Amino acid sequence: MTANMQIKIGIIGGSGLDDPDILEERTEKYVDTPYGKPSDALIVGKIKNVECVLLARHGRQHTIMPTDVNYQANIWALREEGCTHLLVTTACGSLREEIQPGDIVLIDQFIDRTTKRAQTLYDGRSSSPPGVCHIPMADPFCTQTREVLLEVARTLGVKCHARGTVLTIEGPRFSSRAESLMFRQWGADVINMTSVPEVVLAKEAGLCYASIAMATDFDCWREHEEAVCVDNVLKTMKENANKASSILLTAIPQICKQDWSQTIKSLKMTAQSSIMLPKH
Repeated sequence: MTANMQIKIGIIGGSGLDDPDILEERTEKYVDTPYGKPSDALIVGKIKNVECVLLARHGRQHTIMPTDVNYQANIWALREEGCTHLLVTTACGSLREEIQPGDIVLIDQFIDRTTKRAQTLYDGRSSSPPGVCHIPMADPFCTQTREVLLEVARTLGVKCHARGTVLTIEGPRFSSRAESLMFRQWGADVINMTSVPEVVLAKEAGLCYASIAMATDFDCWREHEEAVCVDNVLKTMKENANKASSILLTAIPQICKQDWSQTIKSLKMTAQSSIMLPKH
């Protein structure tokens, strides 16, 4: 696997970043999976001659709430389409003074507070792959991909935090102030509603997964700050979306120049060796 191996980038666009116009030569592809249909059509095309597949996490009309996103189908569909990497965007609230609305955070850890979501592709249904997958999650996000994104963000002059812990809540409500303060004590840096189980399933699928988290607000922990509301989130998202787009457009050709053979081999081996097959 040299620099010209077949790299294909899946892009999962979160709130505010699911614009198909970033792709050239694009076609729509509606697919089905063992888990049902993904959130929307896969938009297949190219960014600067690199094969890419774009998927709107909440559907293109933003009709699917975080709990109801079919994460299993989304990840399965992108892997079946031949993606080696997943670059995703997510809106998040900041739990730290130093992470200002408008900043980008390249998250490297998560704390899971979701309660209703399928977290494995090996879920025991007859159409799923056999076995139970005990996937290691010490390092959920792909370090090599995060390094490319960080370098690009710095080159572009975007204010970017090199790491951070995201706490994923079930939603769709925002946190109470007591929760927000507790999450800060737990060591979380930002809060969102979609990183889990997406990153977990990507790890099971052996994909290089990295997330560009865009801080839109300060959640509600700050005493004299206006508490988070949808209007302000959307306003900051619009301002932020072009930052995330420019990072993606610059990073994608850079990713293609690197050698991914070891990273991808290691991810696939980890995924494979985590499966306990049923005894016959």
